Formats: sequence, structure tokens, C-alpha cells
Amino acid sequence: MSTSSSAPNARPQVVVVGLGPAGGAMVPDAAHRALTEAARVVVRTARHPAVETLGVTFTSLDALYDEAEDYDALYGAMVDELVSIAVEVHERGGYVAYAVPGSPYVAERSVALLQADRRIEVTVVPAPSFLDLAWDRLGVDPLVSGVRLVDAADFAVAAAGDRGPLLVGHCHSRAVLSAVKLSVEDPGDATVTVLHHLGLPDEVVRTVSWNELDHVLEPDHLTALWVPLLAAPVASELVRLEELVRVLRERCPWDRRQTHGSLGRHLLEEAYETLDAIEAYAALQPDVPAPQVAHLEEELGDLLFQVMLHSVLGAEEGAFTLADVARSVHDKLVARHPHVFGDVVAHTPEEVAARWELLKKAEKGRSSVTEGIPDALPALALAAKLQRKADSLGLPGPDASERRLQMATALERLGSAPARHSGETLEAAPEEAEAVGEVLFALADLARRAGVDPETALRAYARRFRRHLEASE
Repeated sequence: MSTSSSAPNARPQVVVVGLGPAGGAMVPDAAHRALTEAARVVVRTARHPAVETLGVTFTSLDALYDEAEDYDALYGAMVDELVSIAVEVHERGGYVAYAVPGSPYVAERSVALLQADRRIEVTVVPAPSFLDLAWDRLGVDPLVSGVRLVDAADFAVAAAGDRGPLLVGHCHSRAVLSAVKLSVEDPGDATVTVLHHLGLPDEVVRTVSWNELDHVLEPDHLTALWVPLLAAPVASELVRLEELVRVLRERCPWDRRQTHGSLGRHLLEEAYETLDAIEAYAALQPDVPAPQVAHLEEELGDLLFQVMLHSVLGAEEGAFTLADVARSVHDKLVARHPHVFGDVVAHTPEEVAARWELLKKAEKGRSSVTEGIPDALPALALAAKLQRKADSLGLPGPDASERRLQMATALERLGSAPARHSGETLEAAPEEAEAVGEVLFALADLARRAGVDPETALRAYARRFRRHLEASE
């Protein structure tokens, strides 16, 4: 195969070839030539029926599958290995051929990463994919039918709310098939076609009920599913709720009148009611009675309804949709967790919190971590939040004993203040108000250090005192 590797100063070259969906008969001639002329041949996996027919010496990357912690690490390791080999053979004027199952352009993450890598030059030799055989066996025109291709590992999320038709690839194990099956809440009488070893002598194309899809055969990397229509969409309840909100906006006079501004107080009320339900639920764990479970579920639903209302209003205004809201929080959480989705190391919650604040400050272009904290927060909650911000920056502050001394001093100042009669409306002197604030701030810090949220603790005690008053009456 003619390559540019002999050109002066050319980058090391990787030639990606597709092996087709089945045996050696479906490997294109161009792929055979590229493999034969390569200085080194690397196959993504030797577990493909065409590999044994290639007639060349090759190295397999199968061992990397066992070593990688997740797929991101796996694909990154594949790329690094291929670049290393490409650099080695480039010095001798050759190139490395990288062979992948099916088509290099269909569901091949490692190929996409190679093409984006500026250390090398990448040439792709196309080949048929399993999709070509699937359309033939199913008698389906994917353009006319509007088929979506979905990876089985991402089915629950990628197919959420989608009724089909869907072609689900990478169904390589019973566990994966079971996860696909269980992600559909109510399949009804939906059927699914299992596609296995297409183009091989032991090919299987079998239509079964949804509940049988993981019992038909022993799947492997050449297994896929055809889902023509789901009786109920994945995550259907969220879809139904959004549609209900749209209907209410059209037909209900109260809902039709609402704006983002008018809904503000309702959101606040629902948030407080949800907080009450959460605290009651937490106090009863681990043996929470059914009525309390139902109460928390109801309050969370009321809060979700407020989010849905704002999202539908945003869609009506052409500003944003529920999908935009979900996407933005998803992307923000990924960006704020580089220790989960990147190469940053964080071993403790404190390290996570500190990095979170720095990332948030950089994202929003803020000059201080205190920007964005509402002044209208309840006072104890505001104090605790400011103290947490200080901790996240590693700012030195009084230790527990110093806080207790500070509080005692402030209480002593208050004790020397002139006594007032019950119900007296005269304002306290400024120094007295400051002393009270100092006591409460110090107390909030001591509570926080003990792992107690001061706002929650005071609310719980006030609730108990309220019951005491009611009982006394």
C-alpha cells in the first residue's frame, strides 16, 4: 500500500483497516493489501472470525481489556500503544496497520481517538459493518424507518423516551442483555429480534418476547438486538409528566397564567415541604414506614413538577427545554468531577470540595467563591455556607476551643446588658446585636465541625418545642 511515511519529516502513520462483519470473505482487498504491506499489524481483538484468515503475523490488544479500569482508560491505552508502535516502525520507513472488527466508522471509539491524535497521521480503509447484514436480514431501510443505533451499555440513557425502532449493538454478555431488558419499565407485548453471528455458518436471527431476550443464546461481541417498537418508552414517566405539563399550560387557566416570576414562591414552598419530608424520612431510617416513604415521594414529585413547569415555560419562550436543563447539569457534573471522569486524584471528600470550589470559580469567572451565595439564605445556613467556603480554600480559622472562648466572651457581654421587660419593643444596642451575631456564628461553626447542619438542628428543635407548646395548651 502506498503511504506517506517515506516523505521527509512525515509523522508516524497508522493505517486503520476494517475486517468486515463476519469471516475472511468479507474483508476488502484493500484491507488485505494494507495488512500485507505493513511493518507491524495490530488487531483490536483476536476474537473475530476474520482474524485467523489474514495470513499475517499480528499483535492483539485483548490484554488491555483485562487491565483497564473502564472504557475511557481502555481506549486511551489502545491509542498510546498504537502511537508507540507507529513511532518505532516510522524510524524504519514503515507504518502500523490497525485492524478493527466491522467498519472503522461504526462504533469504534479507538479509531475516533486515533484520528484526533496530532502525534500521528491516520489513513482509514473502509469495510462493511454488521449494519449491512442486519438491514438485509431484517428487510429494513434504515433511512425510511428512522432507525437509531444504540450501544447496549448506554441503552438505559441513550434510548430514554425512544419508542423505536432501535438497533442495539455490543450486546456481548448475558449481563448486558439483562440490563437492557430491565431498563424498560413496561414492555407490554413488545418483541425483539436477536441477531447473532451474522454472515457465519451458525448465524441466528430469532424474534422473541421482551422478557426472553437474555435467554435465547450465549451472546458475544457479534450479538445485536433489533427493537422495532417499545410498548412503553424507556423513562416513560418523565416523558408523560412533561406532556401533562404542556396540556395543563394549554387548558388550565391557573397554569396558563404562570410565569417564571409568579412560580418563584411556589418553588420555595415546595422546597421547604420537601425538606421537611426528607428530615422526617431520615429520622426514621432504616425502618421507614410506608406512609412516610409515600410522603417523601409525593413531595419530591411536587418539586419536580416545578422544574417541569419552568422547563416548559422556557421551551415556549424558545429559551431552553427540559433536555437542555438535563444536559447542562449533566455536563456540569462531569466537569466538576475530574477525579471520576478525568485523571485528577482525590481521596477525601475535603479534597473534592476544595477542587469543586476552584472549578466553579473558574467556570463562572468569579473573583470570589462567595459570589452567587444568596443573601436571603436563612442566617444560620448562610453562616455555615460561608464557613464551608473558607474551609474549601484552606483559610485558617479559629479552632473549636477558640470558638468556644469567643462564644463565652460574647455571652458575657450580653449578660452585662441592661434587662428589658418581656414584650419591650425598644431596639437593642448595636453592640448587643453584634454579640448575638457573634454567638450564633460561633455556634454554627461548632455545629458544623461536629457534623451537624445548624439550620436543620435548630429547625428540628423548634419543631419539638412547637409540639411541647401544643401539648401544654
